[in-house]
Amino acid sequence: MERQTLPNSTLILIFGILSIVTCCCYGILGLIFGIVALVMAKKAKQQYLAEPELYSGYSNVKTGRILAIIGIVLSAIYLILTIVGLAFYGIEGLQEMQEEMMREYGGGAGY
Repeated sequence: MERQTLPNSTLILIFGILSIVTCCCYGILGLIFGIVALVMAKKAKQQYLAEPELYSGYSNVKTGRILAIIGIVLSAIYLILTIVGLAFYGIEGLQEMQEEMMREYGGGAGY
């Protein structure tokens, strides 16, 4: 009997990568991708462990799960820092800090 790829194994890996890449989008997108990847990885792991001889692609699931955990941690840290920044400085203070950084580090032409 031919081994088939675990359902969603590639998608789990992609969502794990996206959870890290999008962690700087105020932490929200990274959390969403990471949590979805973890839920999908749990289902795929259960399916694989029930009948490991039928499926291939478990390495993608393991890698995607690890990346999702890393992405969730990074996103949570970024989200907490954003909330703390808003609490201490407010929206106007954060915008001023961002404008100052843009001027200081040459955020565009003409500076």
